[in-house]
Amino acid sequence: MSEIINITKVKPDAIMPSYQTVHAAGMDLHACLDEPRTLQPMERAVIPTGLAIEMDPGFEAQIRARSGLSIKHGITMVNGIGTIDADYRGEIGMLVINLGTEPFVIEPGMRIAQLVVARYEQIKWQLVETLSESVRGDGGFGSTGTTN
Repeated sequence: MSEIINITKVKPDAIMPSYQTVHAAGMDLHACLDEPRTLQPMERAVIPTGLAIEMDPGFEAQIRARSGLSIKHGITMVNGIGTIDADYRGEIGMLVINLGTEPFVIEPGMRIAQLVVARYEQIKWQLVETLSESVRGDGGFGSTGTTN
């Protein structure tokens, strides 16, 4: 069963997000620009989508980089994965950075990022004196090695 999420176009030429394959987790987000926008190496920008959404509590929308743009051109998200909270009603913006060595032109309507909707739970902290033991313990940052 699919969750239904309200969406509105805050700009008339906005393109609705869409899945590109049957089992895709992410929907492509399109640049809603009046003209092409050149992103210089190491330049950051907010690229508008022209869309706003309304999700029920317990859901978030994650904006992620498109792998093809990342590997071919160095175009990725400034903040890794952007989170849209259930109570945000403004226009969705894609916070992009050009980590490549060449200028990159973002064309109007171009698929720039992807949107993944996920469930989450808010937690409550319980302050304790000690934590239970585990096999891993406090080993981190490569402590499990790189080979079997």
